[in-house]
Amino acid sequence: MHTLKVDLGSRSYPIHIGSGLLAEAALYRPHLAGAQVLIVTNETVAPLYLATLRSALTGVTVREVILPDGEQYKTLEVWNQIFDALLTARMSRDCTVIALGGGVIGDMAGFAAACYQRGVAFIQVPTTLLAQVDSSVGGKTGVNHPLGKNMIGAFYQPRAVIADTATLATLPQRELSAGLAEVLKYGFIRDAAFLDWLEAQLPALLAREPAALAHAIRRSCEVKAEIVAADEHESGQRALLNFGHTFGHAIETGTGYGNWLHGEAVGAGMVLAAELSARLGWLTAEALARVRRVIAAAGLPVAPPSDLSAERFLELMAVDKKVLNGQLRLVLLQQLGTAVVTGEVAPELLRATLD
Repeated sequence: MHTLKVDLGSRSYPIHIGSGLLAEAALYRPHLAGAQVLIVTNETVAPLYLATLRSALTGVTVREVILPDGEQYKTLEVWNQIFDALLTARMSRDCTVIALGGGVIGDMAGFAAACYQRGVAFIQVPTTLLAQVDSSVGGKTGVNHPLGKNMIGAFYQPRAVIADTATLATLPQRELSAGLAEVLKYGFIRDAAFLDWLEAQLPALLAREPAALAHAIRRSCEVKAEIVAADEHESGQRALLNFGHTFGHAIETGTGYGNWLHGEAVGAGMVLAAELSARLGWLTAEALARVRRVIAAAGLPVAPPSDLSAERFLELMAVDKKVLNGQLRLVLLQQLGTAVVTGEVAPELLRATLD
């Protein structure tokens, strides 16, 4: 097991990464606020891992709520089922909410924990690659709105992240590739040496070789933990973690939530961001070609859906959390391994990229 720390002073918390951690009772016990626990999971994950997690939660009363699986269910209506479960079980302010699942479950459970009785304890137990390397760390929680992805939510940090890499054995290949999009992101924005390693190890990662996956998850979490510790509420450098996401969220919203996986949309979004970076003269043709090549090798799309027009793209991108004072800010690459946030992109260059 490897343990990292998200350094937020009195609210600091560990990220435990390793195989077989789901059943380790000692990892949960220090982070349970009281004797009541609600596990939030979904219809896909529950048959696989719910019993194992329940068996590790000794000496407490455990209830669960099983939600439908998919981004299309990340709504206020489905989210309310968590409150129904909390209130039906008469859970008090010292209860603990545990998210068992991927990014959708983690976001919804965390947002519910932030709101229930104005905030209760929360533990992340991510079971997808994307959740283990990105969404479980950093405290971003929320739900989607038909007009924009993740536009309703809160910053709310967990007490711990327990990432059992053994759960990746049951992950569909498409979901594995979607998770690799977020892993590649860290190389593109922050760590060129990690990008070199990822490019060489993509076959091993796609084959789920344990050592390769463990290193990819650990380094991804290290980068994210560093950035979150420096900028918890995204007033500065944390926005760099949104590389490819403004384009990607537009794809997800425009195609209907769940038709493109989040990581697939981010993969195409990172290519669009790299193309725009090249139009600005920042990325060389060789570097742009490498971005395309690596993303494609991970099994991800390198272009948005052909039926999503430039006009629709721009309309959707205008409803984005990075819009300030009516100005769209984008995360672009100055070179591979170095990203910046800028609102100084000429509209004609953005339009040319989308066209």
